[in-house]
Amino acid sequence: MNAIHHAPVVANDRAYPWPKVPAVAICLDGCEPAYLDVAIAEGLMPTLKRMRAAGTDRLAHSVIPSFTNPNNLSIATGRPPSVHGICGNYLYEPETGQEVMMNDVRFLRAPTVFARFYEAGARVAVVTAKDKLRALLGAGLRFDEARAICFSSERSDRATMAENGIEDASRWLGRPVPEVYSADLSEFVFAAGVKLLREWKPDVMYLSTTDYIQHKFAPEEKGAKDFYSMFDRYLAELDALGAAIVVTADHGMKPKHKADGTPAVIYVQDLMDEWLGKGAARVILPITDPYVVHHGALGSFATAYLPAGADRAAIMARLAALPELTLVVDREEAVRRFELPADRIGDIVMISGETMTIGTSEHRHDLAALKEPLRSHGGLTEQEVPFIVNRKLDLPDAPQLRNFDAFLYACTAAAQ
Repeated sequence: MNAIHHAPVVANDRAYPWPKVPAVAICLDGCEPAYLDVAIAEGLMPTLKRMRAAGTDRLAHSVIPSFTNPNNLSIATGRPPSVHGICGNYLYEPETGQEVMMNDVRFLRAPTVFARFYEAGARVAVVTAKDKLRALLGAGLRFDEARAICFSSERSDRATMAENGIEDASRWLGRPVPEVYSADLSEFVFAAGVKLLREWKPDVMYLSTTDYIQHKFAPEEKGAKDFYSMFDRYLAELDALGAAIVVTADHGMKPKHKADGTPAVIYVQDLMDEWLGKGAARVILPITDPYVVHHGALGSFATAYLPAGADRAAIMARLAALPELTLVVDREEAVRRFELPADRIGDIVMISGETMTIGTSEHRHDLAALKEPLRSHGGLTEQEVPFIVNRKLDLPDAPQLRNFDAFLYACTAAAQ
């Protein structure tokens, strides 16, 4: 730890106290609160049970859409997507006519808390499961002063001092590169966090996992319980090393399938093609990313770009009449209600219900890889997430408390 006293670090108009002990935020991807409730009730998470009792136990709201990239960047910047610009995993650029992944640093419009702490002289560590987030989370960090480390489990063996602040993180940790579709990808993150805290002693550290297990298993199933039991063992080590820890999530997770186990989907592009002509409108699913084995690019949030001259109000009325959709709003209302960047969403925003997802055209979704009944996220029903601190703090509850308050309160607790 850097023992020199520092003034608070300001990032995006929020002041973060300088931590006296390491400030650690953990994002458990897809952690529906029920996962923790079940695991604790069955005696599988003694550390988290103790943290809840002796520390601070709240529920917070994620940002909408309740997807990985928008929420991780909100946690990293302490602000909603209207400030940092990342409003999905995927977006449509009208100026180019291209649909692209939103994982390039060029899409980020605000500095991260990590970059601001680094600039103030702190030691900063970021470990993420999937490499799609690594560049965004590491934006603004420099690796030539031995004060920053940022790498992914997925490409840990390719880490270099110049690009990540560490050479071959897989060898450093003594673990093989995990399979992407496995619990091991997240366990690698936890194991790296413990070793970094013990040996490298960062001032600020962020650990972000993958939701493969949560897409695959319900809270009562063995695969989920094994995952949270494993996490609790690493949490005990982090806690014993004296860190101030906030445990939260980027989004929840709900079953999105029919009684026979097949995915529950409304294909909105097919409807638009029927109403407006084939290809006249374009439906974008921001959940789309390279890792579709566990969700088939099906989530509960979509946006649509309409052709010039289309009657937006009439299209919205037709969509709102569909029982599968629980909310249909125009761009202006979506920007106001969900704090989204207006230039990165379409003319209409749609959200489906707790047990329903939104697709584009039926033929565009390859669901053959879904081996279990679909579980997914993206809508309002997956907005509630845990927010647990291993210190006593006087915090509000949701909706005032947001998952992107994680570092503010981790640093607050670490400064006490």
